[in-house]
Amino acid sequence: MTARPANAHQARLLRLLRDGGPNSRAQLGDQVELSRSKLAVEIDRLLETGLVVADGLAASRGGRRSHNVRLAPGLRFLSVDIGATSVDVAVTNPELEILGHLTEPMDVREGPVAVFEQVLALADKLKDSGVAEGFDGAGIGVPGPVRFPDGIPVAPPIMPGWDGFPVREALSQDLGCPVMVDNDVNLMAMGEQHAGVARSVRDFICVKIGTGIGCGIVVGGAVHRGATGSAGDIGHIQVVPGGRQCACGNHGCLEAHFSGYALARDAESAAVDGSSAELAARLAAAGRLDAADVAAAAAAGDPTSLTLIRDGGARTGQVIAGLVSFFNPALVVIGGGVTGLGHTLLASIRTQVYRQSLPLATGNLPIVLGELGPAAGVTGAARLISDHLFSPA
Repeated sequence: MTARPANAHQARLLRLLRDGGPNSRAQLGDQVELSRSKLAVEIDRLLETGLVVADGLAASRGGRRSHNVRLAPGLRFLSVDIGATSVDVAVTNPELEILGHLTEPMDVREGPVAVFEQVLALADKLKDSGVAEGFDGAGIGVPGPVRFPDGIPVAPPIMPGWDGFPVREALSQDLGCPVMVDNDVNLMAMGEQHAGVARSVRDFICVKIGTGIGCGIVVGGAVHRGATGSAGDIGHIQVVPGGRQCACGNHGCLEAHFSGYALARDAESAAVDGSSAELAARLAAAGRLDAADVAAAAAAGDPTSLTLIRDGGARTGQVIAGLVSFFNPALVVIGGGVTGLGHTLLASIRTQVYRQSLPLATGNLPIVLGELGPAAGVTGAARLISDHLFSPA
C-alpha cells in the first residue's frame, strides 16, 4: 500500500467503499456532506493515489450517468486471531471478504517467538495458494490486555512470556507492512459489527467465553478500550467471594468458575468421582475432556453436564446483568469456543440477566449468539487494520 488518505473526507470515502462495495460518485455524494465539485476533487485525488479505481458507469438516475468507483481490488489485508489453544490466519480483500482462511492448534504459552513462527508459516501458505502476493496491512488479536497505541501485551494472565513483547513492531518488520494489535474479544466485536449479528447496532457488548472470558464494548459504533486498554476484562470480576484461585492471582473470578478451562476441569472431576457415567466414558475414551465433550454429554441428556452449563451461564449472566444495568446496551452478543454449549447456556444467561437487571434496560434487549463463529476474529482484525489505513496519515 503506497498511500494513506490525506484528510477526513478521503478517509470517509474509503470506509464507505469498504463497507458498501463499489458505488457511484452520485451515491457517495449523497452520503458525505460535500459539494459536487469538492467530492470530485477528493475522489480524483484518491484515484491518483491508487487506493481507488474507476469501475465503469453507474446505473442511470436521470441525466448524465455517474461513474462507479471502488477500492483497488489488489489490496490485501492479513488477519490473525491468536487464541489460547489455536490460531486463525486469513487474507481479505479491501471490502474485508475472506479470500483464504487457515486454522491450526497452537499453545499461546509457548511464547511469542514460537507462535509468530507458526503465524508467518500460515501467512506464507496463504500466499502460496495465490490469494495474495503480499500484504498491505495486518491486524492481530491476542487473548490478553493490550496497550493499544503501542501494540504491546501487558501482564496477560494466560500468556506467560508475552508481557511487554513488541508485537506490532516485530510483526511489522517480519511482514513488511503496517500492523495493528488488539485484544481478541475487541476484534470479535468488530467482526460481528462489520458482517455479523451487530451490523445495525451502535451500542452493544460482545462477550467471548473461551479458555478465558472477555468483553468487547462498542459505544457509538467505536470500540471502547478504556484509559489503558483493559476495558472489558470481565473474566476477573468476582462472582464467588473467597472462591477458587484464578490465574490472575485473585480468588472467585468468573474465569476461575466458568471458562473453557474451568469447565474441562469440572467435567473431569465429575467423571472421576462417578457423578457422570457419560463424562466418565468420554474421559476413558479420550484421556481428557473439553467443552465440546460437556456439550455432547448435555445433548445426550447427562444431568451433571446440564448442571455445569446452567451454573456457568448463571454466573456469566450475573456479571452481564451488572454490565447491562451500567451501560444499557442495545444488544448482547455471546461468542467464543464455549458457545458450542448452545441454547442451554444462552437460556441460563438470559434468565439471569432478565431477572437481575432493571426492566428499562432489558425490556427490549436481545441476548444472542454471534453469527460469524471463527470468522469473527479474523474479520475484526481486517476491520482494525483497514480502519487504521483508511484514516488520515
